[in-house]
Amino acid sequence: MILFKHFNFDSAHFLPNVPDGHKCRILHGHTYRLTLYFEGELDKDLGWVIDFSDIKRAVNPIIGRVDHKLLNDIEGLENPTCEQVAIWLWDKIKAKIPQLCKIKLYETPTSGVVYEGA
Repeated sequence: MILFKHFNFDSAHFLPNVPDGHKCRILHGHTYRLTLYFEGELDKDLGWVIDFSDIKRAVNPIIGRVDHKLLNDIEGLENPTCEQVAIWLWDKIKAKIPQLCKIKLYETPTSGVVYEGA
């Protein structure tokens, strides 16, 4: 079974490697929407794959590292494209919750990435 949990955070960034004149080269912000997917067997006694409270307890400190922050200032996110932010989040969350099997990161309501690990 696969379950999911949504999180939101607001961050600013700029993309230093895009050409001069590109609108993303200047400082701007996004309201990111993160959907995490976890896969596993149902616990026969509890009836769930993982407790949603355990997910929040593990993920909220990670989200706190990027929420209302300049992503370029975070180690490992010096070129914070949506793809790079997704990989960074994956690495941090997967280390805490091994059942993580996929993430969707929306940079805007209509644009984002899906990442299922390397």
